[in-house]
Amino acid sequence: MSKANGMNYAPQGKPRPVVEKGQFQFAAMSLDHGHIYGMCNGLREAGAMLKWVYDRDPAKVKAFCETYPEVRPAESEQQILQDAEIQLIAAAAVPNERGPLGVKVMKHGKHYFTDKTPFTTLEQLAEARTAAAETGRKYAVYYSERLHVESAEFAGQLVKDGAIGRVIHVMGLGPHRLNAHMRPDWFFQKEKYGGIICDIGSHQIEQFLYYAGCADAVVQHSKVANYNNKAYPELEDYGDATLVGDNGATNFLRVDWFTPDGLSTWGDGRTMIVGTNGYIELRKYVDIARSAAGDNLFLVNGDGERQIDVKGKVGFPYFGALILDCLNGTELAMTQAHTFKAAELCLLAQKQAIRVE
Repeated sequence: MSKANGMNYAPQGKPRPVVEKGQFQFAAMSLDHGHIYGMCNGLREAGAMLKWVYDRDPAKVKAFCETYPEVRPAESEQQILQDAEIQLIAAAAVPNERGPLGVKVMKHGKHYFTDKTPFTTLEQLAEARTAAAETGRKYAVYYSERLHVESAEFAGQLVKDGAIGRVIHVMGLGPHRLNAHMRPDWFFQKEKYGGIICDIGSHQIEQFLYYAGCADAVVQHSKVANYNNKAYPELEDYGDATLVGDNGATNFLRVDWFTPDGLSTWGDGRTMIVGTNGYIELRKYVDIARSAAGDNLFLVNGDGERQIDVKGKVGFPYFGALILDCLNGTELAMTQAHTFKAAELCLLAQKQAIRVE
């Protein structure tokens, strides 16, 4: 799968199985977003066995089976939900359907792994929190801009090792290419996609909480706009927000659909992590006018200036950790509290955003 347009962002890593063959089986359903391929790649590389796939659209199922020849098309959603061998269901449904699907999956005794954004309303979040607590199943979210980016993973290790001291600020920039002519109808319906901060802003808020070590935060200000896409009146093509964490760290995020055609990839995503003793910059997908390669990590601290090559060296440990969490009841990949808090804050930032033109 190509990284060119972002809709089919599906990184591939080296196989690093954490289980024996057949020990952990999963299924895929609701193939509405191409991120399902990245989700499945990560799980398969960690040793999970992909057994079933289901979607109402036979064309999506056909394409999926061509990518993963071992998978079997299911006749219905229920065939997967009722299969006792399936331990986790991965899905990339239309955003406003992700929360209700997750509740259904957990109530059938299976763990759930959804594409971001995981919810479009606070009510959906509340229902999922209740279901997760009652069933003991995991509601995991594919925050791919950290979990499936080696430089982002390594930045977390540097922070934990104290390379830049106490983190006091995180700035996240998440521009994307619109490709409006290639988008499904739901992409332009706010009730279905939730708004730009709710959607792609969820990546940035999750990263802030993670890098800064915050358990909670307050949204100080947020705004959204439709600057240049009046043909799609419900689309928000720009959003930004400012947050303050419970430990005093601050955050600014900007997301937009203004990647120019001349850029070699779908978006010049960047993260700046500022600490008391240095800073880290991530140029995740491109180093403009210098290199089309991604995973550009720059570290500046008391030891000097460094560019660290992490490509192919760090891997994507989240997926193996998620599998082991499902099997052992641990929270090594991501705590449920963190998963839900990131979702809650992006919903609050979206809800209170002022509209500018």
